[in-house]
Amino acid sequence: MEHVPGSFGTSASFALRFGQIIFSSASLIFMCLDYDFYDFTTFCYLTTVMAFVTPWSISLALADSYSVLLKQLPHEPRLLSMVLAGDTVMSFLSLGGACGVASATELLSSMGAPICGDNLCSQYQVSATLAFLCWFLLLASALFNLWSLPSLLY
Repeated sequence: MEHVPGSFGTSASFALRFGQIIFSSASLIFMCLDYDFYDFTTFCYLTTVMAFVTPWSISLALADSYSVLLKQLPHEPRLLSMVLAGDTVMSFLSLGGACGVASATELLSSMGAPICGDNLCSQYQVSATLAFLCWFLLLASALFNLWSLPSLLY
């Protein structure tokens, strides 16, 4: 098996997962600081997606740390395929949520909506920015795993 840095079971993958945990948790916290986010579907969508991304990243970070401590990479193509599929799905969901929140926040702030009165729009923009950063790390994880998948099959 070709050793690809950043693929599942490596220390680089653990670093990517740790960043995903930090950014998804922070995005979730910034979104949930106010109860008015329930009024808009796109804000609820990002909250739901980040609530799925955080435990996904935590569980894979634990698996990565276990593999790093034992110095044994997982050699199962099915396992890597499931991780790849999960990373890809979570990546697209987080991108959709981040884009939705960014555009809705920009629309609300340009209209001068009363919801933006207490710096809530800036909190939503920070949450969208953190979700974009989480998306970038999820996409990187998916691409590294996609790159290492053919070496497991042959």
